[in-house]
Amino acid sequence: MGTRWSALFFTPPEYDPAPVQSALQIAVDEVDAQMSTWKPDSDLMRLNAVPVNQWMDVPAQLLHVLRLGLEIGHASDGAFDIGMGDAVTAWGFGPQNAEPEQIRAAITASRIPAHIALETGEGCIRKTAPLTLDLNGIAKGYGVDRLAQTLDDFGITAGLVGIDGEMRAIGLRSDGAPWSIAVEAPDPARRAPNSILALTDAAVATSGDYRHWVEVQGRRFSHTMDPRRGAPILRSPASVTVVAQSCAEADAWATALMVLGADRGAELARKRGLNALFLLRDDDQPIRSLKVGALFSSEPSFTQGN
Repeated sequence: MGTRWSALFFTPPEYDPAPVQSALQIAVDEVDAQMSTWKPDSDLMRLNAVPVNQWMDVPAQLLHVLRLGLEIGHASDGAFDIGMGDAVTAWGFGPQNAEPEQIRAAITASRIPAHIALETGEGCIRKTAPLTLDLNGIAKGYGVDRLAQTLDDFGITAGLVGIDGEMRAIGLRSDGAPWSIAVEAPDPARRAPNSILALTDAAVATSGDYRHWVEVQGRRFSHTMDPRRGAPILRSPASVTVVAQSCAEADAWATALMVLGADRGAELARKRGLNALFLLRDDDQPIRSLKVGALFSSEPSFTQGN
């Protein structure tokens, strides 16, 4: 997926970590082979090439991620849309550079949201309308979940795994303390923490406008797409961080809340019982935060779900 994975875990001194490392690499390679948009022969790219209304058998992992993406797409009223592959490519966030003609086509395209235009079956899926799928807003989070599952398969009960800043904490550190994870300050010029989370058996993902961007005709655009416009979002939060049980869910919801913006995003986060931290950038003002959920605030109206 064009980035690196990491895993930190505690075992007895005589434990050989080599089999674990090999299994972790296999786990992320499987996700990459199924869900990458950078590999023409990935299962996702083969699905993109299948004609409308033709069923295609897909691996269980890919089907799981597609279904979760459709579920969050429906719950967010299309703010999270896995059918934005044409726009992602047109604006230069895929293997190709931004192209003005493709940008114009993406902006003027009449598209149906993926949660309406995809139909899943038993081990298979089909498009009911023209659609180019892109899972970059959820696949890395799912890859983190696969890393966590791999540690669990080896009986490892304490660890911290991550891909490109999306993290999942397992159990406690060897000293009995929670895992400390920094929420990065939304500053493209430097890397510094805005705040620190203490997590146990939870995942965290951040979507922001300050790390992944392209410059088109002298203007900088964030990588997060607005499904309504077929173009990068405008006037978004500087970043949104979501803490959830799975990293795939945290990854997708962080993107959805970025697209919705601070007001609508916070309203939906409260309604869904999400733990979310919005970092907001105002002209000539310090970064300010908007906190939703029991983890980030003491709002009396919030009830933690089980």
